[in-house]
Amino acid sequence: MKTRSSHLVILVVLALVAAAAGLGWWSHTREAPAPGVAATGGRKVLYWYDPMVPDQHFDHPGKSPFMDMQLLPKYADEAAADGVAVSPVTQDSLGIRTVAAEMGRLDGEIAVAGTIAWDLRLERVVSARTDVIVDRLYVKAPFTRVQQGEPLARVFAPAWSSALAEAQAIRESGAAGQRELEAAAAARLRALGVPDGTRLGADGRIVLTAPVPGVVSEIGIREGAAAPPEAVLFRINGTRTVWLQGAIPQADAADVAAGMPVIADVEGVSKRIDGRVESLLPQVDPSSRTQVARVVLDNPDGLLAAGQLARVGLAARARDAHWLVPTDAVIGSGGRAHVIVRHGDAHFMPVAVHTGRSRGGRTEILHGLEGGEQVVASGQFLLDSEASLSGALDRLGSHGLHR
Repeated sequence: MKTRSSHLVILVVLALVAAAAGLGWWSHTREAPAPGVAATGGRKVLYWYDPMVPDQHFDHPGKSPFMDMQLLPKYADEAAADGVAVSPVTQDSLGIRTVAAEMGRLDGEIAVAGTIAWDLRLERVVSARTDVIVDRLYVKAPFTRVQQGEPLARVFAPAWSSALAEAQAIRESGAAGQRELEAAAAARLRALGVPDGTRLGADGRIVLTAPVPGVVSEIGIREGAAAPPEAVLFRINGTRTVWLQGAIPQADAADVAAGMPVIADVEGVSKRIDGRVESLLPQVDPSSRTQVARVVLDNPDGLLAAGQLARVGLAARARDAHWLVPTDAVIGSGGRAHVIVRHGDAHFMPVAVHTGRSRGGRTEILHGLEGGEQVVASGQFLLDSEASLSGALDRLGSHGLHR
């Protein structure tokens, strides 16, 4: 009798457990319809998603594991074959804002960054084609300013001594035919590789002097040391003019030409400096996609030095008018760019465009727009992610603009 009572109790407990489990399952399915089940209002839900991480889909509504916000439903009637459908209410919550493409010109000044560099045409190198021993250095620190003819070092160079003594004797002799003799002596000095301005001191020792005024940017010898043939003893950079290397964006390079006036603002220099473009160098930096414009600046006071940073302003040449959109609205660049265009109140579609110059927060659209389109300027990357998931970007790539 006791055994039958025990079995009855066990059966009742199992029945209660099964009923509770069934009730929980029923309530769960009532609260969270599975994808494909009609939701409130009869609209079919495909999945739920976080708009900040649109490629992650969820089977049930709830709070996003990524952001402190509720998941949004993706309805079947929002799926667009060539774009993305977003209700006006959702557009407001996502901060989606559109701007009409307008016809206009991007004229005015091209403002770019630049760097001051030595004018290499004023550079002189003091070297020797023979062995020399440095007896004394008069200029021991790099970036010392020197004047033309100022002593740099005193050296021993047996191969030069006799030729220098002979040239000096000819200059002081006043003999007939002195001009021809001096020319022959100078030719011999050049053949021996004697640097310009080298002379014999009062004690008969050889003195190297600065061939031009400027800054000693490199010293390749030390006092008491020997220098091998062809070694750079001194490098002197003239400061009468300097180069300003301006980084011109590739889209603006066509507007820059030799002779174009330039205004430079150099850090550490109170006054603005006028100059002109000497040339646009035929080389594009592969990382920044910029081309260097070489500008020559006068530097009579020596205020400008290599390595200084500058802002360069160039007067751009006028171009034809093009459709203009906010630069932030363009995704990508050049011939592989696209924008998101709104059609109607809730349909958004990617459109391939070919971009031109950018200036003042606006970008030229050379091809791809007909004008007046409502281009998404805020929230476009969320729509771009949705378009990528729906395959619209893949279809765009198969027939987009690639120039």
